[in-house]
Amino acid sequence: MGAEPRPLPPAERGGSPTRCEDGYSDLRGYAGLGDGRTVALVALDGDIDWFPIPILDSPPVFAALLDAEHGGRIRLAPTAEFTSTRSYVAGTNVLQTTFTTESGVVRITDALVTGVAGRLPWAELARRVDGLSGSVDMEWQVEPGRVFRSAMPWVNDTRHGPVIRIDGVTLAVTGFEHGPSPAGSHSLGGAFRTTEGSRHLIAISGTYREPIHPPDPYNVDRGIDRTIENWRAWSREFSFDGPWADAVQRSALALKLLIHSPTGAIAAAATTSLPEAADGSKNWDYRFAWVRDAAYTLQALIRFGLREESQAAVSWLLRTIRTHGPALQIFYELDGSLPQGSTEPEAPGWRGIGPVRVGNEAQSQLQLGPYGDLFDVMRLYADQGNILDIETGRQLASVADAACDDWQKADAGIWELERERHYTSSKLGCWQALDCAVHLAKQGQIPGDPRRWEVERDAIADWVHEHCWSEEKQAYTMYPGSTELDTSVLLHAPSGFDRGERMSKTIDAIVAELGSGPLVHRYSGMQTEESTFVACGFWVASALACVGRMEEATATMDALVGLANDVGLYSEMIDAETLEFHGNLPQGLSHLGLIYTAILIADLGG
Repeated sequence: MGAEPRPLPPAERGGSPTRCEDGYSDLRGYAGLGDGRTVALVALDGDIDWFPIPILDSPPVFAALLDAEHGGRIRLAPTAEFTSTRSYVAGTNVLQTTFTTESGVVRITDALVTGVAGRLPWAELARRVDGLSGSVDMEWQVEPGRVFRSAMPWVNDTRHGPVIRIDGVTLAVTGFEHGPSPAGSHSLGGAFRTTEGSRHLIAISGTYREPIHPPDPYNVDRGIDRTIENWRAWSREFSFDGPWADAVQRSALALKLLIHSPTGAIAAAATTSLPEAADGSKNWDYRFAWVRDAAYTLQALIRFGLREESQAAVSWLLRTIRTHGPALQIFYELDGSLPQGSTEPEAPGWRGIGPVRVGNEAQSQLQLGPYGDLFDVMRLYADQGNILDIETGRQLASVADAACDDWQKADAGIWELERERHYTSSKLGCWQALDCAVHLAKQGQIPGDPRRWEVERDAIADWVHEHCWSEEKQAYTMYPGSTELDTSVLLHAPSGFDRGERMSKTIDAIVAELGSGPLVHRYSGMQTEESTFVACGFWVASALACVGRMEEATATMDALVGLANDVGLYSEMIDAETLEFHGNLPQGLSHLGLIYTAILIADLGG
């Protein structure tokens, strides 16, 4: 963040090295905008290919990301061949892209606008164009899609100008010096010419099943500057001055895009159905709040001293668990409700790699890892000076009792596998939960006698040491009697389960079998099925730090930080050979891995 923009490949209107002939863009080329309710993804050529309205998990009216022909996009670019550079405005999620043509240079500033008192009650995307030198002919088009081929947009003429209506969403397009053309039947567009010092604006406002008031474009223009200041004010509250500080702050800003401000929920990623594998067997919807991801995000927020987001997220998490308890769910809707299955709408998917999925069937699985995730964040939350209320204390004591019983069950594991087994990392999640419960009980934060929790915690440790260590592999294995490896076991170096020789040897075994440079696959067998999982590389680095191999941890971290895209974002997976992005993005767990590891190395004296 704050570095000079990196030059991008030459691009031509209608196609570029980053947008294939089939109309899809390289996933590494996307930058994200956000307003606390939704996220828009901007491609290298200036197209906005993803923009659900009004909230992140809404059916997306702009979804060229998954349906190049009928998904819908917002275009804005020079009509002539151009080259580009771009970067975020320092300390913000406001994007600036500079296009250079033979005749001149322009800069586009893209923002999802926020209001005087925080997020707006409607979505407002602003695209400001400044002429920097010469003259440049520009074209724009607001072309909603067919909402996964379930609806058709239409332009409605009103006394206040044309609006576009589609599946309950109403879009108003306003601007100044933007050369609007006569309205089409399904889209709005226009063209204009920049000159040195000229300013132009296009604003797209959207509501869902609500009236809309087309905004004054000059107010929207001022709103861009206000949005920049709002982001900078948030960044000024951010506190981290350790190694990789710029990357950590950019990752924190990426995570902020995923926080659903109406409730405090934290989405795992901003998209659905971006493939993890070329055959389309692993296309998932990540626009839900996983307990695991929420807990990791909370660790970062608490560590950075961001009390407002921390309090909102903890309150949402506890309230939601209490509402739908006593069983701990894997994930929840952003509004706190329980997910209701999944569907596969008619859409081709990114580059034709379907299926497109809305919803996630993993919700019905048994996973034991969330026990540890929940308790780990509550321990940190309490250790930072927060006092738990009586009801929360009782709730956590009940969850700890459940972990005492459930740790003996087979489950689907952290990777949401179809076959239930006694996965090592799941047992360690229960160990972590009970270790934290004992800690909280001794602090007087939760009621009850911790002796049962201590006994079961120690029983889990003995069981893992006896059944999950392989002399043949010289590693903790994925499950008892197996020689397969699972990178998620490394999460339990930071948890404190093992920071000794066995964990050190496990790191070596995982890197040797599953690693490719600094990148690492999730577990044995995935080397031929999918790309490396970004978070796993950071888990290796953090485990190295915990076992005292600080030089290796730092070198791994340096290499991983260098694999972000040009604006510092990560997807879920990276192809180790081509460095192409795969999977959903921006991916919270990838950015959390970076943040957590940087903090850990700083705390351990790296």
